[in-house]
Amino acid sequence: MRAGPIVALLALTASAAAEPPRVDWARGLVIADAVGIADRHAPNPAVARGTSRRGAEDAARKLLAAKLGELPVAGGGKVADRAKDDAVKDRLAKAVAASITLAAEPETDGAWQVTMAVPLEAVRQALVGPRDLPADGDKGPPVIIVEGVSAKPALAWKVGSVEAPALWVTTVPDWAKSAPHVKAKRAKAGVIEVDGIDATPATLFVIVTPPG
Repeated sequence: MRAGPIVALLALTASAAAEPPRVDWARGLVIADAVGIADRHAPNPAVARGTSRRGAEDAARKLLAAKLGELPVAGGGKVADRAKDDAVKDRLAKAVAASITLAAEPETDGAWQVTMAVPLEAVRQALVGPRDLPADGDKGPPVIIVEGVSAKPALAWKVGSVEAPALWVTTVPDWAKSAPHVKAKRAKAGVIEVDGIDATPATLFVIVTPPG
């Protein structure tokens, strides 16, 4: 007895995601895995891979779009709340459409497994809008370490008065250890307060929080 269309659809859905999408605040990525099922009517696996790769990527983008809406925003609320604004919604859609492929593995039966990601910075800029490049170019340090932050990771935190990209870590990565360090005084209402810093919107803040 052949499986009906509903059973087949349930099987396809169950196979579409290897694990739930996740947020890697230290790498600055929202990541999703998905599987594109091979077309059993294709003459061979090589032909099947053409459509299964697109199916895998489309499935990953749907997972990413849903996960973005759950992300917390500094000062309160979630990305989904901000997406009620049409301009924000449009920029988020473009960020998902431009998601990057971290890995793609073909299967012997013609299926594909893909891992795709949306940078958190793309989501932040979708919320606040793209930054303007100063006429005299970017100045200030490219990276600043912010230590002693008790706040939880969220999008669009300001450090002092500066809106800029951020990574959230528990240990300073080797590539950033020579960067200037500042100490956070408090974090409240979407602002991490620090003593005066020489930073610009092009500065990457590496925000260090206690483990656990």
